[in-house]
Amino acid sequence: MSQITTHVLDTTKGLPACSVPIRLYQQVAQGWLLLSQGVTNKDGRIAGLLADDMTLAAGTYRMHFDTKVYFDLMQEQSFYPYVDIVFSIDGSGSHYHIPLLLTAYGYSTYRGS
Repeated sequence: MSQITTHVLDTTKGLPACSVPIRLYQQVAQGWLLLSQGVTNKDGRIAGLLADDMTLAAGTYRMHFDTKVYFDLMQEQSFYPYVDIVFSIDGSGSHYHIPLLLTAYGYSTYRGS
């Protein structure tokens, strides 16, 4: 399993959010380095965001969710065109799950399991 996983749920509909483009970045001295990208599947997940054998160094990372694409596909007006979740990892190789609970006018997140 990828060291970093995500799951996007449209809490208004009570369903996974399909077709949300996501990019994962690592903070480096020059700014943000793109590590990986993908689009959520029908279950609101991206299989293999990182290679299973890839272990990230301790540091700060950012997951960018392009929520406007999703809401445009749903033909819904929304307030937030994207959501950036910035988080730190300890370099131990632990698994990090970054869920996004999404509505057209709000969102929340937490460290999942």
